[in-house]
Amino acid sequence: MKLCLTSKSWSSIRVKQAIRSLKSLLLAVFACWITISWASHPSQAVVDPQPFQEIRGVWMTSNDSDILRDRPKAQEAISQLGRLNFNTIYPVVWNSGYALYPSAVAQEAGIQPFIHRGLQGQDILGELTTIAHQQNLLVIPWFEFGFMAPPTSELALNHPNWLTQKRDGSQTWISAAGEVVWLNPFHPQVQKLITDLVLEVITQYNVDGIQFDDHLSLPNEFGYDPYTISLYRQEMNANPPANPENPTWMRWRANKITAFVKRLNKAIKAKQANAIFSVSPNPYHLAYNTYLQDWVNWVKEDLVDELIVQVYRPDINSFLSEIVRPEIKEVHKKIPTGVGILTGLRNRPIAMEHIQAKVQAARQQGLGMSFFFFESLWDYAPESIQERKSNFQALFNQPATRLLGTAASSVPTETSPPSTN
Repeated sequence: MKLCLTSKSWSSIRVKQAIRSLKSLLLAVFACWITISWASHPSQAVVDPQPFQEIRGVWMTSNDSDILRDRPKAQEAISQLGRLNFNTIYPVVWNSGYALYPSAVAQEAGIQPFIHRGLQGQDILGELTTIAHQQNLLVIPWFEFGFMAPPTSELALNHPNWLTQKRDGSQTWISAAGEVVWLNPFHPQVQKLITDLVLEVITQYNVDGIQFDDHLSLPNEFGYDPYTISLYRQEMNANPPANPENPTWMRWRANKITAFVKRLNKAIKAKQANAIFSVSPNPYHLAYNTYLQDWVNWVKEDLVDELIVQVYRPDINSFLSEIVRPEIKEVHKKIPTGVGILTGLRNRPIAMEHIQAKVQAARQQGLGMSFFFFESLWDYAPESIQERKSNFQALFNQPATRLLGTAASSVPTETSPPSTN
């Protein structure tokens, strides 16, 4: 097919190109200014300070299992984070369909313990919480997989009726973690499992809250299983639209997930009023349109106490374009808000200068930050371990002790444990 452009069309294209070029130039100038500002004033305060202490967190993943399981390694890791003025850790407790702590709830669902005890026989989460509190670090266990599970997991194999599917009947989906299936977030037994796991953690451990990420959601292709179709027919008097991106169909499913988050939040607060309900989603345009995760409304309805938006962008310009979005500014006025910053992967080291620029860009917006993931802070890096630690020390050259939950209780210490009512 030929494409015919009039002189007016060419003029319009040139104008659009000029606008895009100007936008890129302005972002590049801003990025340079941030980098220069950091070099000149590494301890510079944020431009628009908020009544929340800066989040300085790090995710501790299943990749860190040796660190989490080995008492001396865990103690040294937590001591190092304390010395470098971090204030929050997010240790994984729900991954690949398994609870990474002794869980009666998981066993009742037919899931055998994956990591039951540490190498020295210790309760990993219990001991990690104790030593972290001694360093004034909040401990917010991370339910990483949310509604997601590998198709070969005991969870998926033992409960096939809990799984949802696409319109063509297929159930698998390719994620960053490989091939997975999705638990049906609308199914009452699935909701009970997730709720019971969360309540088990906050009642059995002296933790400061819990966190879900972008997997407390459902890819918009899913929801065509018999249970959900029947529920939609009952409520909407129609079949689900064939187009998974139909606005009414998307809104109905997104609202159902929001309703579950509301019930989950209520159950948590009934057990531990000061528990921090933390969510780490993708930027909103991706979170809602692709994953039906309406975190903007979650915050508006007071269902979330902390938000950390995953902004794993490779360059400073795309990073900046995400953190200045209006929805982040609005949320940031209401609750502690930060951005997720990638510090590297095993096969993808990230230079410290890029991390520094993103930290300072976040600070210019009054945002905190959490790093993915612990081992890549200094182990998987182009610089030496000592150089990386020195650079983090320069970024966090003063303590930023966080307050606990919405009641503004003190951060737990060895002599002042958090409430467990």
